[in-house]
Amino acid sequence: MRISTGAIYDANVAALGQQQATLLKTQQQVATGRRIQTASDDPVAAARAISVNQADAMNAQYGANRTALRHTLSLAESNLQSVTSLLQDVQVAAVNAGNGALSTIDRHTMATELSGKLQELIGLANSTDGVGNYLFSGFQSHTTPFADVSGTITYNGDDGQRLMQANASRQIASSDSGADVFMRVKNGNGTFVTQPGVRVAAPVGANIGTGIISPGIVTDPAALVTGNSYTISFSVSAVTGATSYTVTGAPTALAPAMAGVAYVSGQAISFKGIQFDIQGAPADGDIFTVTPSTNESIFKTVSDLIAALNDPVPTAANGGTTGLTNSLSRGLKNLDNALNNVLSIRSSLGLRLQEVDALQTAGDDLSLQFKETLSQLQDVDPYKAYSDLAQQNATLQASLKSFAAVSSLSLFTYI
Repeated sequence: MRISTGAIYDANVAALGQQQATLLKTQQQVATGRRIQTASDDPVAAARAISVNQADAMNAQYGANRTALRHTLSLAESNLQSVTSLLQDVQVAAVNAGNGALSTIDRHTMATELSGKLQELIGLANSTDGVGNYLFSGFQSHTTPFADVSGTITYNGDDGQRLMQANASRQIASSDSGADVFMRVKNGNGTFVTQPGVRVAAPVGANIGTGIISPGIVTDPAALVTGNSYTISFSVSAVTGATSYTVTGAPTALAPAMAGVAYVSGQAISFKGIQFDIQGAPADGDIFTVTPSTNESIFKTVSDLIAALNDPVPTAANGGTTGLTNSLSRGLKNLDNALNNVLSIRSSLGLRLQEVDALQTAGDDLSLQFKETLSQLQDVDPYKAYSDLAQQNATLQASLKSFAAVSSLSLFTYI
């Protein structure tokens, strides 16, 4: 078999080109730190790297979601902390308002102070997250949730909770409905409300005695008839001066058993699973009522306290000091309910913040795992790469010298 000089030359050139390509590839690996320059370098590893990169990108997006979520939840918790402090201040003011030594001017001054607190409360309820989204408007993030309409605070949001994807399998609420926070607060003791009624005997209107009714408790839930209202009517004997009371209401079968019961100040009055007491001396014809608890907004509770403090000098016509005491007692109980409701929402926010922090820690760990896996798939071993580079460079240089020597040979040199 004869091999021509041209064939030998071409073979050497091809070999040199292959060595240069290999050296260039190694140089690129060293320069970029990446073992895989093209998918053909390692198709299996390249495919896995794409999958891991996608998972890492999704994890990074979840991390951004968690950061935004934590910001919103922290703002909401901070606002409700301010609401808590405000309600506690109102409670202190309501307790101080019960001081019998206060004058009408003093009470009006306190009412003015509470009016300022009410406006502050509305402002807190209308807080935003700093970019224009209201914290307590449900899904209606761009709608001002609370507005004063003719002295009544109305809610213009909805009951929705905005959810944010915190990881692949968990959505966390980033907002709370303002109705749940500020509007849906059960009044009374949460089951029923006790309060002075309206006299039907002369003088018609507020009670004129000194009876003060307690909020009451549920003693037997099984005997409780939900939805029923009761009236406690007092009578004072013109002959003996003894005071008695009669309880009427649904069911009607209750009336005969609770008619003409002798009244003792502070003694428990019990029927149908409920119990309360009335202290003081109710006048003949005074009335108290027991009605089912309903939702009462925090704004109404504060507004009612303001109205009670703005009443003129207590007289028999408006219930006297006893009427003020009953109003303050009812207001304090409702404030306590409102405070408990806000604290419950804050507790929920705290739990969500804890979960976000836990998910963030897990997400950070997952990100490290993804990057470690990508490094194993893509990154070059620097020690091996530098060793290969030196070896390939030496081989190429030797090949070049050999090729130069061989290509310069001529038969004429030996003639």
